[in-house]
Amino acid sequence: MTSNDALLARRARTIGPYSPLFYAEPLHFVSGSGVWLTEASGERFLDGYNNVPHVGHANPRVVQAIADQAGRLNIHTRYLNERVIDYSEQLLATFGPGLDRVLYGNSGSEANELAIRISRQLTGATGMLVSDYSYHGTTITLAELTTGLRTREPLAPHVRAVRVPDLDTDTRPEELVLASALQEVDDAIAELQAAGFGLAASLFDPLFSTEGMARVPAGYVAGVVDRVRRAGGLVIADEVQSGFGRTGSHMWGHAWAGMDPDLVTLGKPMGNGHPMSAVVTSERVLDAFGSRNEFFNTFAGNPVSAAAGQAVLDEMTAEGLMARAAQLGAAARRAFDAFAEQHDFVRAAKGVGMFLGLEFAVDGHPAPELAKQVVEGMKRRGVLISRIGRHESVLKVRPPLAFGDAELPVLLSALDAVLSETQDAAHTTH
Repeated sequence: MTSNDALLARRARTIGPYSPLFYAEPLHFVSGSGVWLTEASGERFLDGYNNVPHVGHANPRVVQAIADQAGRLNIHTRYLNERVIDYSEQLLATFGPGLDRVLYGNSGSEANELAIRISRQLTGATGMLVSDYSYHGTTITLAELTTGLRTREPLAPHVRAVRVPDLDTDTRPEELVLASALQEVDDAIAELQAAGFGLAASLFDPLFSTEGMARVPAGYVAGVVDRVRRAGGLVIADEVQSGFGRTGSHMWGHAWAGMDPDLVTLGKPMGNGHPMSAVVTSERVLDAFGSRNEFFNTFAGNPVSAAAGQAVLDEMTAEGLMARAAQLGAAARRAFDAFAEQHDFVRAAKGVGMFLGLEFAVDGHPAPELAKQVVEGMKRRGVLISRIGRHESVLKVRPPLAFGDAELPVLLSALDAVLSETQDAAHTTH
């Protein structure tokens, strides 16, 4: 029995066997620095996947800020604290006009739960519009609208799930794809209204990440927003994966997509791994909710969390990480486009900025096994990536934004080699 086998057995006896692990042979990491992780064996892996350590594993600026603040004071928000206000002002300055108030939480699930609660109160409705392959959190409310993971809870009666169109897989003319997709939204809203639920809100990730980074028709996002608003609903943008400069061109995915939300939910990258989240909204929405609710969260918005969040924003500015995401993302996308041209099982390159992928298909059908082979092959070459999409046939390359010029050739060289191996194996098998 290896040391990992013993650890797996202990894990099963405590956490249980149902919490998923990556890879056929799980990895046991003991340290990280920047975009590199070190396994218990001493082997180093390039992190091309994790968006939680947004500015790098064990980032010195974030570590120091947390330690300094924890060594001085940590208290909840029923007391005044200048650092919490400083961070709130700094965070809100990254948003467009009208998104000027913030409520804090500890996880993306809490943020999405709160956004839905606010939407229900302000609209008097309960109906929710989501995509038919999505994930937004682990609470009961969110489990009942989860379509991208297995849950015991069925889709709730007040939820309608629509298919997000993807021009990489739907070969019809773009205007026909758009009309069909928006008609599905119209039908879903009409069903909610006819059933007496009304429409409280739509909840989408602006990059449609879990869906496989769908390439939607021009006008789709604006069309959904318009329909939600006309039905009296609010628009929620889930930025847990899309935000904090990942697109390279915009700080927030909703601005890149043209979503114009009423509420924006933040999580994972916000504190570089320190547990924190937020709902960003307008003065009007906050006044309507806050005047009728004494909302309080013991750990949310504490000074240590504020220190972590502030350090993330400071590091992004000091290192020019959004501009780096634009530059490296463009270079990586050119390489991914070339891979799609070179290999017949790659249907399309996907994504924007430092959130990219390759969609695999054989004879027009999704090829999840090929995607799995590539993920495992990359692991053998010391590079971490994953896969997403309803068929798990899309590679997911979403590294920390600390990823740099030195690391990109490592990732691309490994991917080039693994794709070539996969191509040769596919042809031999065929």
